[in-house]
Amino acid sequence: MIGYLDLLLRLTIWFLLTADLSPANIIIGVCIALILPRNRTVTAVLKDWLHAIWEIIVAIPTAYIEAVEIILRPHTAEDTVMERVKPNRTPGLIFLDIFLITFTPKTIVLKYHEDGRYEVHRVRRRKLKQGGE
Repeated sequence: MIGYLDLLLRLTIWFLLTADLSPANIIIGVCIALILPRNRTVTAVLKDWLHAIWEIIVAIPTAYIEAVEIILRPHTAEDTVMERVKPNRTPGLIFLDIFLITFTPKTIVLKYHEDGRYEVHRVRRRKLKQGGE
């Protein structure tokens, strides 16, 4: 079952890149999705995929809300933080995690470190100093 989800993810990416649903492109996409190497040592759990899909659904309105916040109240502070990869993630789920972080306007993944961390750049509102300044 999970192999089908990885295949579906690869096909979705292929169709988004090519923007062509012709029969020839579908055949090429299926062939490429099957030929690409897989990581057979780590298997994803269906619960992880469902959780990732839910996070995608939640990220869409969040992205719109953050975009409006940035327009109405400019964010002048920024920082870079290291975030840990969730345990037991397959490469497909790691890709979705990076996509979700980058999808929202306030954050972007700068680098994925092989030791299981993301380098994330964030913009935020500058906090006002205490004492009325």
